[in-house]
Amino acid sequence: MGTDLLDRLLAVTVALGEEMTRSPGPEGLTPARTHLIWAVGRTGPCPQRALATMLDVSPRNITGLVDALVASGHVSREADPADRRTAVVTLTEHGRATFVALQEGHQRLAAQLFSDLDASTRDALRAALDQVLAKLETMT
Repeated sequence: MGTDLLDRLLAVTVALGEEMTRSPGPEGLTPARTHLIWAVGRTGPCPQRALATMLDVSPRNITGLVDALVASGHVSREADPADRRTAVVTLTEHGRATFVALQEGHQRLAAQLFSDLDASTRDALRAALDQVLAKLETMT
């Protein structure tokens, strides 16, 4: 029951993953570095430990990602004034410009995928996907 829906959802997941990795991100950034910029752009300055949790990577991996993005000028890492043991990651001006470019690409892809759907179809799809996501969240 529902395996055809699961098959289609998995096909969409694979196709979106391929679309996201088909070409390098802005300035040739890796998907992982792009994801980190996206996360900080959406949340604002963020403790490095929280970023590791958000991106589901180890503290060692997040350190390497942040180091690379500090070196490329996309983010800065400063000690939290309230807790000097905590490193807070913030987008630089260059990082904010990259985030804006990512948002624009996100909007273009959404338009390409959904502009042919009428509002009621988009609403029904959103509601169905929300239910699926809610179910998945209870399973983890």
